[in-house]
Amino acid sequence: MMASILPKEGKKEIHSGYGAWNLILHNDDHNTFDWVIASLMEVCGHEPLQAEQAAHLVHYKGRACVKTGDFASISDMREQLIARGLTATVEDADDGI
Repeated sequence: MMASILPKEGKKEIHSGYGAWNLILHNDDHNTFDWVIASLMEVCGHEPLQAEQAAHLVHYKGRACVKTGDFASISDMREQLIARGLTATVEDADDGI
């Protein structure tokens, strides 16, 4: 499967989708902690404490990896988070965060 992603450098690249991929959640000024936590629990399968910790990391660091997995699963989760009004991207796990 070929897919477009936006890497850290801001250039659009085409990737095969093989290997591990990170779902990156970005901070914003309009979503509440409760909404972000509920979204991470429902979309990513986080436990409540894990979702709360991830929400705080995103808030204080500006972004955080909230899930790692295969490209298809991570891309689907990204779309679901975006549909909930959150900002999320997919990055190659080999690039680090």
